Amino acid sequence: MTKKYDASLLMLTVATGAIDGVSFLALDQVFTGNMTGNVLFIGFGLGGVTDLPVLNNLVALLAFMLGAVLAARFTRGAAGPAKLPRSALVILVVNTVLTFVLAGIWLVTGDPGTVAMLFVTGLLALVLGAQAAAVRHIGIRDLSTVVVTMTMVNLSADSRAAGGEGAAWARRVGAIVTMGLGALISALLVLRVNGAVALLASAVLMAVGTAMVALVRRHEVRAADPVPVPGDLRC
Repeated sequence: MTKKYDASLLMLTVATGAIDGVSFLALDQVFTGNMTGNVLFIGFGLGGVTDLPVLNNLVALLAFMLGAVLAARFTRGAAGPAKLPRSALVILVVNTVLTFVLAGIWLVTGDPGTVAMLFVTGLLALVLGAQAAAVRHIGIRDLSTVVVTMTMVNLSADSRAAGGEGAAWARRVGAIVTMGLGALISALLVLRVNGAVALLASAVLMAVGTAMVALVRRHEVRAADPVPVPGDLRC
């Protein structure tokens, strides 16, 4: 059943790649989804490397973790006929709306200043942290939607070249490609238009991914419901 979520999670991975592109290219070299990069940048900055926004990276790191904590808290104990609980879907919808709002404010007010940049960075990291925690309920390790490092490890370790059976190779390659595709889309828009438009495009991608998740979940719930029979008092 989890395979039915592959396409929708890949779309959310495209959105994450696009948002990370916005945050890195338009918000002063910060990742809002790829926390490994932020940890490295913080280490480099503390080691004396100049021109690295250590504060911005720290804000993104803490906000991402906060988003994951809040999402996990909100969805903990949730049960139902679908792999993804309703509360997790609500989180994805709220994330999408918030991303659209941020993009709209950016379009109206222009490029953010130093303080506003920290605020936008923090909110985007919060969104992606919450997204990652929400989709964990589906149980697909290779599609966390925010990182592809372990996906690459699994792809390589399970490959026929490594003596494996090449399990789930299409999904794993898809995760890597879609993350890069999102970054490509974002880079083109940031460099040729501006960061606000790139974030708006990211919000659209996130909306499509969330709608796809909702559709799969709806079919999953319907498939789990018993078929009513004539005379059944529940009809």
